[in-house]
Amino acid sequence: MGSTAPLTVVSRYFDALAAQDFATVAAVFADDIVWHQPGGHRFSGTHSGSAAVNELIGGMMAVSEGTFELTVTGTPMANGALVAAPVRFAGRRTGAEMAMDGVDLLRIDGDRIAEVWLFSADQRAEDAFWGAG
Repeated sequence: MGSTAPLTVVSRYFDALAAQDFATVAAVFADDIVWHQPGGHRFSGTHSGSAAVNELIGGMMAVSEGTFELTVTGTPMANGALVAAPVRFAGRRTGAEMAMDGVDLLRIDGDRIAEVWLFSADQRAEDAFWGAG
């Protein structure tokens, strides 16, 4: 691990995401980040590399008509380089709304996020919101 504590990296990421400061969000990702998006919707699957993950986030913002929001709902917990955070995420688009709890698990390498696993409280509802792949 580098000089930045994992909780600090995760805090910077979540703060930037909440502010929709996507330049900072992108800057906190490792070049070779691996993002595991659950479910059976258009964004599901494993996304590798910062360009692919930034494209994923941009796609989610586009589909949600700019309304996608993620809020940390409790204290993030660190176990070495891994940080688990309870979250609530929501979005709206024409004809559909989604809001649910989840857990984000992030692996930190130095001062960057190297890997992300997401968990949704209601995967079926999330799949319905984002639409088929």
